[in-house]
Amino acid sequence: MHGATLQELAFWLSVQLQQPVIENTGVTGRYDLKVEWAEDNSALADAAKWPLFEAVERQLGLHLESTKGPVEVMVIDGVQKAAAN
Repeated sequence: MHGATLQELAFWLSVQLQQPVIENTGVTGRYDLKVEWAEDNSALADAAKWPLFEAVERQLGLHLESTKGPVEVMVIDGVQKAAAN
């Protein structure tokens, strides 16, 4: 990522991890960020690659912590078939 905020990094991590990631550092500004990680267990044999959580901590110095917190959700109460025009 080039010229990214940590909020944008959190969004990208949310997509990669398929779960919400909340940026809670309070750090502002834009940064060039590069993370190399093992996408599957076969890539873990490469000594330079780690699972994503560990790669973010080792390469960016950011600690990811799994915790409970508020998240936005959308609830669909019902569905109706559209009327023919």
